[in-house]
Amino acid sequence: QNIVEHRNTVEDYRVANVATARVGAIYGPSTEVVGVVGQAVLLLVGGNMVLQGDLTVGTLAAFLLYLSAFFAPIQQMVQLYNTYQQGQAALRKLRELLATEPSVAEDPAAVDLPPVEGEVRLEGVSFGYDPARPVLHAVDLRIAPGETLAVVGATGAGKSTIAKLVIRLYDPDAGRVLIDGHDLRRVTVASLRSRLGVIPQEAFLFSGSVRDNLTFARPDAGEEEVVATARAVGLGDLLDRLPEGLDTPVHERGVALSSGERQLLALARAFLARPRVLVLDEATSNLDLASESRIEHALDVVLEGRTAIVIAHRLATAMRADRIAVIEDGRLAELGTSDELLALGGHYAGLHDA
Repeated sequence: QNIVEHRNTVEDYRVANVATARVGAIYGPSTEVVGVVGQAVLLLVGGNMVLQGDLTVGTLAAFLLYLSAFFAPIQQMVQLYNTYQQGQAALRKLRELLATEPSVAEDPAAVDLPPVEGEVRLEGVSFGYDPARPVLHAVDLRIAPGETLAVVGATGAGKSTIAKLVIRLYDPDAGRVLIDGHDLRRVTVASLRSRLGVIPQEAFLFSGSVRDNLTFARPDAGEEEVVATARAVGLGDLLDRLPEGLDTPVHERGVALSSGERQLLALARAFLARPRVLVLDEATSNLDLASESRIEHALDVVLEGRTAIVIAHRLATAMRADRIAVIEDGRLAELGTSDELLALGGHYAGLHDA
């Protein structure tokens, strides 16, 4: 079925392109032909009048110039047809995007989340992207203020889902997610997100300068603070190497930077925003060992004194956390420090041995 839908979509796209090309192929040459025919008729009639002495050569030249000036805008409008259609399509997509209702509705009675200490609790949380197929089953978890909790488990076990619930990309089907005792469904989304920092697996960098990307969440940050933050997370070498320092342009998605440098920029951006709760979703899984060691050092700086939920792909990252939660088949299977879980000889110990 997916293959049939894909083929139908591609065929619709091909038909639309052919129709557009056909319109351009008809109207473009047609206007040029009309212009050339008009000039030929004008030369034929005007030339005959010049020979008979009814018209001067200067007047005939003026008529030819007027004719060219008349047809030039028409030909340009025909050439702009494709551009106009593309603009219409882009506007239609933007209208659809702006008209999209958020999947997480804000309670009309929601209040702003006050400054928080950073305690995160999941109480009996169950959730499924498809309600008929739950991903999490009655998860109870408490993360103390300033504590770093690593969440490990097999692919598809529900690790990233916990992170998405904490930052309220989704609401649980059952149970509650709370920060400092405030149910996330009872606070405004803007105030919640202002207290959180999120570092995804692949950080998105915007087209602009290094400074623009670092100060995205805090545009009022001063020069000295930005530089100090960048150097604290290990970006000093990069700033010294860049030709214009903080004002060096960064292309969209940071294509001119290495994956490690992109993640360091993301960490510096989160550090500069000073959130009380940080969520890292497999932030080191795509890095080589050298880059990972730099990121781990930067994490020590960024996470100090903050509550952090680290979705860990590698156990080396998990072992640096205060506690480790092992998620298995959507349930909290084990919870404790690395040493405690190794002594337990359960799922985590098996992952460690492997």
